Amino acid sequence: MRTEPKISFDDLQVAFESKTDADLRKMYAIFATMNNQTAVKLGIKMTNLAFKLKFPVKGLMKATMFGHFCGGETIEDCHGTALDLGKYNIGSILDYSVEGEGDEESFDNTKEEILKTIEKAAKSMHISFAVFKVTGLGDFEIMTKIQEKEPLSDEEQASFERLRGRFDELCKAAHDAKVRILVDAEESWFQDVIDDMVYEAMEKYNRETAIVYNTYQMYRHDMLQRLKGAHLDAVAKQYYLGVKLVRGAYMEKERQRALDMGYESPIQPTKEASDKDYNDALQFCINNKQRVFLVSGSHNELSNVMLTELMSLHGLKPDDERMFFAQLYGMSDNISFNLAKAGYNVMKYVPYGPVESVMPYLARRAEENTSMAGQSSREFDLIKKEIARRKAIKNNK
Repeated sequence: MRTEPKISFDDLQVAFESKTDADLRKMYAIFATMNNQTAVKLGIKMTNLAFKLKFPVKGLMKATMFGHFCGGETIEDCHGTALDLGKYNIGSILDYSVEGEGDEESFDNTKEEILKTIEKAAKSMHISFAVFKVTGLGDFEIMTKIQEKEPLSDEEQASFERLRGRFDELCKAAHDAKVRILVDAEESWFQDVIDDMVYEAMEKYNRETAIVYNTYQMYRHDMLQRLKGAHLDAVAKQYYLGVKLVRGAYMEKERQRALDMGYESPIQPTKEASDKDYNDALQFCINNKQRVFLVSGSHNELSNVMLTELMSLHGLKPDDERMFFAQLYGMSDNISFNLAKAGYNVMKYVPYGPVESVMPYLARRAEENTSMAGQSSREFDLIKKEIARRKAIKNNK
């Protein structure tokens, strides 16, 4: 008889075990602010202006938004964060969150930084994966032209070949170091070009196990079918398919571009449709566990519970090397810490980079939290409950 997995995301003592009372008060202030759309928009504008005018706001950012959602400014700064998470059996993914300048020098610099994260991961028991965005390595406009089957100039072709070279260098370095590497998904109008590079790398480097992982944004209505097609290709060519599932990050931009250019939006018609395809993708990956290695990147409690139940149903141990759960640093600790406590493989995406350079990431994080179906409200409610729980314990002593 199958034993149901014992997992609950309501255990706040586990969720906030790593946080002091002072940490909770700081989190309370941050999420209270992010619950206010006007405050978020004004705060982003004011902070960007302050950096342009060279006002000394870096310390304030480190004490608030940056300090909560980022591991530090450098790889070494993230060392303490990785150790702190590691105490609770949570791995880290160092995510270099600096957006490039769009020139060859910045692309080379980004590649070198990602190589350093691979090297760090190879030496650390607390850093599970490496990750990169392809737009950090090359020109997205060239990839867009390729996807639209427009001819490239000789200069553009040479630039694209340099991008391909950087891409392969990172995947080979990960393979040689035995470090798994995630390739982030990006906008649909050049994602096909990214996919082609990822599957080429998988065929080269995923022969013994999954090293290279592609990312599938399930808020796209065609993505479940694309995942199934990728699996067929992996079976035919005898390599392991690395899959990271997310719901998606570019919804408003995708819809607006489709509207402006007069083509069908790639985005699901409803959130329920996205949720269904996400959960169907979990089921598909588990059903094909002989070939698929999975990272479930979700802040949705039901999807996380579902994956634990599927693993139990298929007789997979919580720490099976083919199955990982992932959330963003600074968010959904009730999910991450309770999963880790129950023995599952859990990771946090830990962004890092110079404070002023990470501002676009922080702005997206604040805006997404504010608009993401009450994500800030959920986080805020949990923090308030934990503060009240601790206060009750002190009063009863």
